[in-house]
Amino acid sequence: MVYIFLNWMAISETLLSAQSANTIAAYGEETAMTHQCDEPVTQMHLKTGMTVNELVNAMGKAGAYNGGSLYHAAEIYEQMLRDPDTTKFFGLAGAMVPAGMGGIVSDLVRDGHINILVSTGANLTHDIIEAIGCHHFHGTAFCNDIELRHDEINRIYDVYLPTEAFEHFEEFMQNVYGELEPNSKISISGLLRHIGLHLKTGILATAAQKGIPVYCPAVQDSMVGLQYWLFSQTNKVTVDAFADMPALLDTCFATKKAGALLVGGGVPKNFILQSMLMTPNGFDYAIQLTGDRPDLGGLSGATLDEARSWGKITEDAKAVTVYADATITLPVLVAAVRERLSHA
Repeated sequence: MVYIFLNWMAISETLLSAQSANTIAAYGEETAMTHQCDEPVTQMHLKTGMTVNELVNAMGKAGAYNGGSLYHAAEIYEQMLRDPDTTKFFGLAGAMVPAGMGGIVSDLVRDGHINILVSTGANLTHDIIEAIGCHHFHGTAFCNDIELRHDEINRIYDVYLPTEAFEHFEEFMQNVYGELEPNSKISISGLLRHIGLHLKTGILATAAQKGIPVYCPAVQDSMVGLQYWLFSQTNKVTVDAFADMPALLDTCFATKKAGALLVGGGVPKNFILQSMLMTPNGFDYAIQLTGDRPDLGGLSGATLDEARSWGKITEDAKAVTVYADATITLPVLVAAVRERLSHA
């Protein structure tokens, strides 16, 4: 038995050596992997009174898994925000506003850290709901959804939103749409700015106040779009889905450098990354916060390295993906980088 085992090991080693040789021959000696053990993992020691940035730096010294990726995201995001030549894009997907993340986005717009915002219509719907005085509520994912339906409560995982909020939303939206000029034509970003000018708080309100364009290429896939359909049954105002492209592409051609922070994926991620395809440039900075897997072919989990093959980000772009819950990574990332900027 010992002889057979040793003989099998020798054969296996020969096969592996041949396979390694074939790999080097096929891809070149430069691509042969070299293993370096010159940077040890530093064990984390947490102390009372640590700031968020100190915690993120400690995670970077540990350097493993998505904790290490979050540290690299902070490094890239800091460089991106400090670079005066960079146009800063922000993609917002997933149910972030119902989870309380809308305030972070609104503050980033207020402080000049977002130059172009691309969002799903759902997040903007929930932003409006909060801005008109309605609220999302803590709930539970372990419940009877049929009972919730009977109680007129809508569930977003463990967040509840009463149907009454949509009744107030409908009244507000119809009034705001009613102020559009009859027989006029408006872009999607123009429509969202019009809505934002009628609000005092939130993402759309802050963007309107600061003159930051908000793009929502799939706005019809939301309550904002459904309410516009309802308005259009008795009114004639045309929303031009292509009218935003000239201004967006003009910005892409004019910008010296571009950076993107992508929360989730979907339409906002693709709309942002494809915007540079018509130009000779690509994104120089890119950070993706997602919980989706890369091996299923969906865009939301696709790696940023994959985007290099399309020319969406440059060959030498500083880019990282953090695979984790964005309701954890976004607040930590932004808090750490804000702290760093405050020390400048």
